[in-house]
Amino acid sequence: MTMEHLPPKAEVDVLARELHYHDELYSGFAQRHFARPAVRELRRHMVGRIVSVLRLDRRSHVLSLGCGIGDTELLLAERVGRVIGVDLSPAGVRQANTDARQRGIQNVEFVEGTLQTARELPSVDAVIAIFFLHHLSDAALANTPAQVARLLRPGGRFYSLDPSRRRLSGAVGRAVIPWLMKRYQTEDERELDPDATADVFRAAGFEVATDIYDFGSSPLAGLCPGWRLGYRAARRLDDALLKWAALRRRGSNFEIVARRTG
Repeated sequence: MTMEHLPPKAEVDVLARELHYHDELYSGFAQRHFARPAVRELRRHMVGRIVSVLRLDRRSHVLSLGCGIGDTELLLAERVGRVIGVDLSPAGVRQANTDARQRGIQNVEFVEGTLQTARELPSVDAVIAIFFLHHLSDAALANTPAQVARLLRPGGRFYSLDPSRRRLSGAVGRAVIPWLMKRYQTEDERELDPDATADVFRAAGFEVATDIYDFGSSPLAGLCPGWRLGYRAARRLDDALLKWAALRRRGSNFEIVARRTG
């Protein structure tokens, strides 16, 4: 049975498995892994990219879906007016709020919930979803644009970053280090087709642009989280390689930038 044909009970089961996996992930391993130099450098690059493509400034209010322990959101908070992070994992939300208090960052808030419960939050200038959409079933993904639109102010923008179904790094990883690939993946997540994902947002009335974020730098940060210089070199190489159209198609992660038009 494919994910797009999951019955309601199976959707609930998927959510339960995701919650169990991420509660364990955010109860020790993630805190250590995400604090490593290469991973921090990756997150800083992501934040710079998000601020640039969404045109954020000190007045912007941002909602982050699937915020985890808030490592990206706490960096983003230094550059915008306010950040609200939402995650289904109580362990992740607890850690994110603890880190915010310890660092004295006051313009962030982390709450336990899902995209469905986020509709109760105030509207924002931008919604971001970092490695979030690929955890959704096709049915849940199809409903996402309408739910995001309700969260955005008119003219607001949505940004997502997810693994591409065409990525060369995934094919190599599954062939060479399948055990390590499984360590960083849940049972239900998958890779997404960039064009098909963009079409889901276009069908909901968004103006959509897609781009390839990287080729090998993000996978390297995950495999060698302590190697900051290696990540920086890989990022520079990515910037050069991704100028070639044939290579871009096999990039690792793709971006969706969608603007609410209504």
